Amino acid sequence: MAWLSRRIAAGAWAGLVAAAALALWQAESGRQALLWLIGAALGVTLLHAAFGFAGAFRALLAERRSAGFRAQLVLIGLTALLFAPALAAGEVAGGPVRGFVFPIGLGLVLGAFLFGIGMQIGGGCGSGTLYTAGGGAPRMWVTLAAFVAGATLAAWQSALWEGLPAFPPVALAGLAGWPVAAALTLSGLAALWALVAAIERRRHGSLAPIGGRGSLLSGPWPMLWGAVGLATLGFATLIVAGRPWAITAAFPLWGARVIDALGLDDPAFWPYWEDPTRTEALFRPLFADRTTVMDLGIMAGAALAAALSGRRTPRSLPRPGEALASLVGGLLLGVGATIGAGCNISAWLGGVASGSLHGWAWIVPGLAGNAVGVALRPLFGLPGGFRA
Repeated sequence: MAWLSRRIAAGAWAGLVAAAALALWQAESGRQALLWLIGAALGVTLLHAAFGFAGAFRALLAERRSAGFRAQLVLIGLTALLFAPALAAGEVAGGPVRGFVFPIGLGLVLGAFLFGIGMQIGGGCGSGTLYTAGGGAPRMWVTLAAFVAGATLAAWQSALWEGLPAFPPVALAGLAGWPVAAALTLSGLAALWALVAAIERRRHGSLAPIGGRGSLLSGPWPMLWGAVGLATLGFATLIVAGRPWAITAAFPLWGARVIDALGLDDPAFWPYWEDPTRTEALFRPLFADRTTVMDLGIMAGAALAAALSGRRTPRSLPRPGEALASLVGGLLLGVGATIGAGCNISAWLGGVASGSLHGWAWIVPGLAGNAVGVALRPLFGLPGGFRA
């Protein structure tokens, strides 16, 4: 009976995802529907593999366990291999594609640091917040709301940070060609693998595996499956969207729409929206925004994966300390992502896989912020923290 109820629930969710994709196809375009479905597949992959960045960083920093971080390195390496020739050509199957190549400056460093703190206090990063909220965790809905609020606050006050000093963007492929750039990227990832593996072996005597067996339909999946799935879907995103997977760029847009709908202000006059690409997003229908469509797809896919798995997700409301942590952490996540070129997905994964030096520059203050966040978790009654 449990098997049957799980399949019925999964079928219901699959029907909802398909119906939403069809509605998008009719209302906007076939591309938007494809992005919704890619987002849903990302949500299934994230939840089945429990592929999170916050937990992986916490395990590395506090416990010297590196499996989650090594899975990230596999994800970035595979994505870089898929991206490199496509970005060098500038097109895939006749469609233009571009990478994420952004400046390295004070805003990026500060944003990554704040985002890292928010990850550990709020309970997740951009992708982690979406898939755990979609999977049914009430606390993460609080984090998501605060995330959107923080991103909107940063957009409202963009004049305070958009002029911070920065170096021009640097793409490795532009310096040495894409084969050399890809080799340098993979060498850097291999060096990080060796470092974290040595740290784990020194503390625990052996390495926890990232591979193994799993159920494709109901999960759970080993982290290696998650890395391969996310890399493949990330490449699909590049082809369909014309740029790498992104998450947090939608959040100030959502907040601005709420501000406008409530009549609290007119976001069109905020300096943040004066950028032509942002202006276009602000005035188009919300479902015409690629990032919005994929974010909603991730949540739907995670809900589908939760139904497929049949595992019970805690449904109780967050305790006061957890709720406060979600509010504070979510605000830091939103502010940090908006001023710091995105989150783990667009900055760390998308930047490094695009051959941009800003991706490597992001992870250093990002990890430092995570370390601070780990130390602060006990103040909110959250498990973790550093132990002697």
